[in-house]
Amino acid sequence: SAGNIVMALMAAAWIPLWFFLNLYLQQILKLNAFASGLALLPMTVTIMIVMVGFTGKLVAKYGFKANLLAGLISLTVSLVLFSGISTGGSFLVSVLPASLLAALGMSLAYIPGTIAAMSGAKPEETGLASGIVNTSYQIGSAIGLAVIALLASTITKASIANGIEETQALNDGFKTAFISAAIVCGLGFLIALVKIKQPK
Repeated sequence: SAGNIVMALMAAAWIPLWFFLNLYLQQILKLNAFASGLALLPMTVTIMIVMVGFTGKLVAKYGFKANLLAGLISLTVSLVLFSGISTGGSFLVSVLPASLLAALGMSLAYIPGTIAAMSGAKPEETGLASGIVNTSYQIGSAIGLAVIALLASTITKASIANGIEETQALNDGFKTAFISAAIVCGLGFLIALVKIKQPK
């Protein structure tokens, strides 16, 4: 279903975001593993607060499609912001604003995406539908990370071959990863916009 495709694309954007953001923090901003873990904490806290405290109420008020679209566009914009990272970046400017926007986007999109993917299932099929949603998400995250990692490493190797310094070459790869994930997420937004119907 369109909902399952959207969930797969959401995962294919979200998991590379976490992966490459961690690499950027450690390899470009030179934070150690503990500090980079702390740097990701605001995202985790935002997701917990918004998902637990607000998403259900927003879905009840505006419907799942509006929240799904708002979440996907927020996640896409955050990835576009991340594609502007530089070797001279900082946590407060390069990471924190975009990461909070990403967390907000995922908080708004994940539950509505699950609802959208399961909305066509008959009551006796909900267990199967739930399994398919989870599988779609896992497959999307695995394929998305594999393809985007390949793109990023190809760009980094090409930059090094052209005589660009290693840190800058890594940054070039990371920028490619973020913009690729933004394209994937934007595609998810378009499919949700066109194909997912909000029940009356």
